[in-house]
Amino acid sequence: MKKINYPSLAFISLVSMFFISCDYGNLDKRENDVQLPVVPYSYNMGVDDNMPTLGRVLFYDPRLSANNTVSCASCHKQNLAFTDDKKFSLGFEGKNTLRNSMPIQNIVTNLFFGASIIDSLGFPVEAKPTSLFWDGRQQKIETMVLEPIQNHIEMGVIDLDGLAEELAQTEIYKYLFGKAFENKEINQNNLAMALSAFLVSIRADQTKFDQSMAGMTALDPTEEIGRGLFFDTYDCNSCHQLQQPFNGYQNAGTGEFGGFADIGLDESPTDLGLFKFSSSQEDKGKFKIPSLRNIMLTAPYMHDGRFETLEDVIDHYSEDIKGSTNLDVRLTENGQPKKFNIPLQDKQAIIAFLNTLTDHNMISDIRFSDPFIKH
Repeated sequence: MKKINYPSLAFISLVSMFFISCDYGNLDKRENDVQLPVVPYSYNMGVDDNMPTLGRVLFYDPRLSANNTVSCASCHKQNLAFTDDKKFSLGFEGKNTLRNSMPIQNIVTNLFFGASIIDSLGFPVEAKPTSLFWDGRQQKIETMVLEPIQNHIEMGVIDLDGLAEELAQTEIYKYLFGKAFENKEINQNNLAMALSAFLVSIRADQTKFDQSMAGMTALDPTEEIGRGLFFDTYDCNSCHQLQQPFNGYQNAGTGEFGGFADIGLDESPTDLGLFKFSSSQEDKGKFKIPSLRNIMLTAPYMHDGRFETLEDVIDHYSEDIKGSTNLDVRLTENGQPKKFNIPLQDKQAIIAFLNTLTDHNMISDIRFSDPFIKH
């Protein structure tokens, strides 16, 4: 099993002396090392930047899997808005995951994550717990980030304490955990907090649409037509709520699980979605309503990746909504599945508008990139 070599503490100390104000040192001198800047990148979170910096390294490190083959980034690729371009991603033993990888941008929202992470990170948002994953089974981001690591298909780690002990044998993690946490401990709690801090920092808010809302630019005529169709004619915004604070996954509805919907993919869903967590018959077939930021990059679509293109998605809403038991009321008419019958010209304009939701800065931002040098 190939291990990654890291610089010694002595090496780090020497480089630190050379740069005087060095926080990390120039850790790019050996093969397979972590490349970090002398001064940590600013994550603008209101917390010490050492924590998301550590989270970035952990996110890209395959040693967080049982056989050192996959990392969090294997299923959440930056250039794809932290999704995967496969219907189902491959786990640590090459097996398919059970659902399509969700985008993890814009987790920061007053509707998306639990107050515990707010208290720990000091992020200035009024937050309340909500539900995470396609099926809503978690309510805290710091427990969410540990699930894929322990999942028997995804990363396969059985013993998180054992994983922490393995990381503690490396000089780089001794150094980075020491910088990020006052207690300097390498344990599963600090690992979860660091990963959470990194995920919280990933934001898509520099899109053409956002700039148009701020009066910094204007949509072109076709994009503007698509905007009107999205917000008014077809009322897509009633679920996706593009103008809500932080532009994340939205709680579009009422009740504890208001951000979920059955959109009529199947008359009798085989994947029961939210029902597995809530045990309520009314939740069978409901899944998390996703953010549309960077939607042009996140194909294939839906929890099972069944739609390869946005044209396929719009065709579903146009004429193929199924009469499932818990079909969202916004997709019904006179008690039957609604047929929007969207003409081709409208479909093209809507897609042109959706293209304005791409944040090109986020998908190339070095702060979110792989810090491991490739050889």
